[in-house]
Amino acid sequence: MLKAICSSKDLTNNSYYSCVSDIIDCQQLNKLKNITHHVSTTRFQHCVNVSYYSYIVCRKFRLNARSAARAGLLHDLFYYDRKEYNSSRQKWQASHSKHHSMQASSNASELTDITMLEKDMIEKHMWPLTRPKPSYKETYVITIIDKYCAVLEFCVPNVQRIIHRKVR
Repeated sequence: MLKAICSSKDLTNNSYYSCVSDIIDCQQLNKLKNITHHVSTTRFQHCVNVSYYSYIVCRKFRLNARSAARAGLLHDLFYYDRKEYNSSRQKWQASHSKHHSMQASSNASELTDITMLEKDMIEKHMWPLTRPKPSYKETYVITIIDKYCAVLEFCVPNVQRIIHRKVR
């Protein structure tokens, strides 16, 4: 069952899934299932989390929810190790924040046709750490949701462990 963090909904059984069904099972995204992200999740699960919650928020505010779902799923489509990149990076090289979003955009473009909106969302999801600022309201949404999901992914497993210890 495909789920987002803090949600019990099966994402394959709702309108969200129709926005991403053509790409969610592809080999490029499946590779992300083997990469740890934000300590206690995988990069794939993080992308699903960002994708689903960006979709929900954009739908609520009558923004482009389909593009938000697709860009959210593709926003961290890169395969290198962040710590390795940062430790070997030369001063002239882009920071990880900038580099990974550009790499994800390039990888997303190879996987599927992405719109200008989706490209903006993928490339600028690390704003304000990177420049220039987002060009669309949806990009601000994915930027905020990305940080929200990172906090959930870090905190929820730790809270669950504490609760589990107290129940014993």
